[in-house]
Amino acid sequence: MHLFAKRPVEPIVDLNSFRRSLARRVALAALQIRLNVGGRSDDPAFTFVEFNQLDSAREGCAVCSLDMTAEPHKWKEAICKSLSEIRKLGVFGVTMGEMERYASSLMTDAEQLAAQGDRIEHGDQLAYLMETVANGHTFMSPEQSYHMTARALSSLTVEDVNKAATELCSHVMSFKEGEDPIEGPVIAVACMPKGMKEDDPAYCDEDMLTQAIYEACQLDVQPEEDVVVPYTLISDDELAEAMEANPPDWLGGQFTDGTPNTAPDTITRPFTLRRLGNGIRIGVNQNPHESQRGHLRLVAPGGRDAEKRLGFKKGAMAIGARTMQEGGAFGPWTREQVELFCVDHLLMVEINCSEESTTVDFVFPTTNVGNLGFGEDVQLGITGTESVMQIVREIIVGFKWEEDALGRSKSSFRATHESLLKNLENLSTERVMEAMTDNDERFLSIDVDAVNSITLDEARRAVMSQMSPSNLEISISGDFDVPEVMEMVYKYIGTIPGDANREYVIEDASTGPKGAVVSSVPSLPLPGKFVELQLPDSDPRAIAYVAGSAPNAWGYLADGTTVSEIILEKDKRASDYDKSRRKHPLFARVALLLLSEIFNRRLFSNVRERKQLTYDANFSFTGFERLLGGWFLVTVTASKENAQKALDACKETLHSLRKGQTITADNAESAKRVVLNRHEFSLRTTQYWTEQMSGLQEESIPLKGPLSFTDFQAVVESITTKDLQLVLETLGLDDDELYTAIGQTIKPEGVEESEDELVRQAPVIGMRRGGALTG
Repeated sequence: MHLFAKRPVEPIVDLNSFRRSLARRVALAALQIRLNVGGRSDDPAFTFVEFNQLDSAREGCAVCSLDMTAEPHKWKEAICKSLSEIRKLGVFGVTMGEMERYASSLMTDAEQLAAQGDRIEHGDQLAYLMETVANGHTFMSPEQSYHMTARALSSLTVEDVNKAATELCSHVMSFKEGEDPIEGPVIAVACMPKGMKEDDPAYCDEDMLTQAIYEACQLDVQPEEDVVVPYTLISDDELAEAMEANPPDWLGGQFTDGTPNTAPDTITRPFTLRRLGNGIRIGVNQNPHESQRGHLRLVAPGGRDAEKRLGFKKGAMAIGARTMQEGGAFGPWTREQVELFCVDHLLMVEINCSEESTTVDFVFPTTNVGNLGFGEDVQLGITGTESVMQIVREIIVGFKWEEDALGRSKSSFRATHESLLKNLENLSTERVMEAMTDNDERFLSIDVDAVNSITLDEARRAVMSQMSPSNLEISISGDFDVPEVMEMVYKYIGTIPGDANREYVIEDASTGPKGAVVSSVPSLPLPGKFVELQLPDSDPRAIAYVAGSAPNAWGYLADGTTVSEIILEKDKRASDYDKSRRKHPLFARVALLLLSEIFNRRLFSNVRERKQLTYDANFSFTGFERLLGGWFLVTVTASKENAQKALDACKETLHSLRKGQTITADNAESAKRVVLNRHEFSLRTTQYWTEQMSGLQEESIPLKGPLSFTDFQAVVESITTKDLQLVLETLGLDDDELYTAIGQTIKPEGVEESEDELVRQAPVIGMRRGGALTG
């Protein structure tokens, strides 16, 4: 549902108008957090909700909107819950705790923007300037905005915020009997599943929608109770006890790519790599490009592959990871307190489970946050970096598993699977994967029956079986002092007992050298198949795929052989120099990156430019790092009439690179420029650094180590066209090895729209449609 009202834009031209705009932002932040945190329960009313007011130059006004999605049979409950929260804010305003919390967040935001002011992209700066001027606001640089924010917040009162809250919520409050109506319309738009009968709880029409909104606004509301948000999740006394019970210890970094081990007491560049005495691998990098920002990635190898290896139920690992995302209670703190702690400290947390690992990503400020007061009266909170360390420790040793979090996790997976069955691109990819993997559950979506069967204990045991300290790796990058961060890691992470979560560990027989778990993708059933899919949809469109076997990101094939070994065997006349280059641990990784670029350029040139069969054709590898082997996938969108021609053109392009129009020096040089420029640009982001550091000390990725980073440019520049041609032959490109598919929509029964009445949907661009094939 979309409910909105339009209001005049208030130009921000002086301190008073700027203060009022900050008051609105505080009120909006308080309401959004109430909806997100307080609105989540064992059986939540909505699956998504957002309330906001934005000045729109295009609309010529300020648009105040409520956007919400819910399970069809809960639409009335969702309207009731969301509108009650809006009315509560309008009637009673914010609490003192909310006022302090979100005003402090605005100050921290302004400070970070000022610190990054000279690094803002020109395009972003220009767009902001145009929008500001078009709305009649005074344009300010990030530094000017920071100083004005400090001045405005120093005199901002809770009464100012509550007045702004009343104005924001006035269109909803006006529906209450006895309230004065507002000027202008309030518009509500709702969409329900097609084919609902009038006696179905999911059925909705105009009269029912307006009645539900009216009735929701007649309910009495009570003032919000302030939640006590902890200053810190782990006290100094608790930390001292942990230091005494489990004294931490630094060990040197250990690598499998030929790099000598690093010392346990030395800071090195571009990153410091060590291990803790409890077995956790640590990588830390200083990156000043994102001022006052940091990124931390916790990786637990295993993922959905471990579900199968260790005998867990289908989906247990993925649903368990999502349950952690939906939960958050630690030690004496409730989920709500921990979530508000994250809000106070501007932390963003995302927990995901892939085919080969579970990852926990944090984005955080590196400065003091959660501060109280402003100017000379400010009381500094702990840094965002220290806040993250506390949460990482609690995730490993103190996480509380809750039934309501499992319920929300299951609801999310059910919705995802049901959406997949109605989406042409996702369903086509799923059918291709079923054929290529012989229905291997590791690489397929989790169906509703499997989701419903998972218990909280099964989800907990699956995830925690991978949370043994010796299995974990933590990578941190940010604008901070490395020795200071290493000291935090030493205290918070180093004091985790080495046998933590031992009761969940299951012995794994699938081990290779140095105890690393070795698993592979299933052998490709031969000969290849053609898969055809038809999906009822009134929008006529088609999508075609060409897929086949490929090495993983580091050159390992499913049978355990490597790209380098195959090339050395084939090229008997190679010089000693060529043999040395091809034995470099990064050789296959770089060659595959370059091949991907060359494939994409050829597809663009042949299928789009020359034959004009599509506007989008894309080539990609699955890019597994721990699993041996993988696949390539060519995706091409086309009209239904041209789908087969586009598919044939893609196959022709793949074959021509092997024989006929082989890889040229210009192809190679162009691909090298793209790969190097992308790498150079990505080095400005903390996320890229943590992604690159993850796995450097993992035995399960034997070719990934410091050399893969320090030698990147040299290896890229050393690759020849002959290297690429030889690597190309390691892909399954023969006709009998290819899996092809065409998915297309068909007109649903009873639908008779004319061409003039159809509103066409733009075809989906790119690869990332979910599932193993999308990487």
